[in-house]
Order: sequence, then C-alpha cells, then structure tokens
Amino acid sequence: MVRGKLVVQLVGAKGLENTDFLNDMDPYVILTCRSQEKKSTVASGKGSEPEWNETFVFSISEGAEELFLKIMDSDSIGEDDIVGEAKIPIEPVLSEGSIPITCYNVVKDEEYCGEIKEYSEREHEEEENLGGWKESSY
Repeated sequence: MVRGKLVVQLVGAKGLENTDFLNDMDPYVILTCRSQEKKSTVASGKGSEPEWNETFVFSISEGAEELFLKIMDSDSIGEDDIVGEAKIPIEPVLSEGSIPITCYNVVKDEEYCGEIKEYSEREHEEEENLGGWKESSY
C-alpha cells in the first residue's frame, strides 16, 4: 500500500575523501529506496565539496525504512570508485511531514569519510484527499 511520496533534495557534500590522485574527483550519488533507484548528475571537477541541488521523488509504501545514498566518483577510464555511503532513516519524515536540511555521515569500510546534506518532505498521494470515507474524531 502506498503511503505517499518522499521528496528528497540532494544539496551537497563536504569533506569527502578524494579518490582521484591527480585531479579533483567527479562525484555523483545513487539514491535507493527499496527497489527504486535514482542517480544524480555528475558534479564534474567538484572534488570533495560537490553541490547538486537536485530533487528526487520516491513512492513510499509500507515497510520503507531508509533512503540509501552511495556516493561515486565518475572515472572516464575503468570503473567508477565508491567514495562512501550514507543511510538515512525516513520515519522522521513520515511522522513529521518534513525535516530541515540535515547533514549525514558518509562512511566507507565503517570509517567516517565526509558528510552529505539533504532535505526531505512527504507528499500524500492525491487519492487520499479525494472523497470517500474518512475516520472522524467525533
């Protein structure tokens, strides 16, 4: 059963470990909520302090507990490098309706390697606001 939509604004990151030795890295983020996956644009040459300011929308159903962020470094030669990961609980958004811009720790191999900032809010499905029976408090 769909509970609504989770709107996530990926703001930026700071203090990331630069995985490129000769140049600034080109980070991007893969956002995953259950089986839904979204990908940010590549912040070319932005190194360890990238900004994205991009918005992503996820359908939230029963049992959705967290938003998983994987920060990657885009490489033109070879495979992209994993910079770090963050897990963000979505229950505060579901219960409060929104949370302010918040920093979350980025970890790699269980070690702190920077912070990522995002803002989240919940949007109810339109059908919840259309006619039909609603529980009364009387």
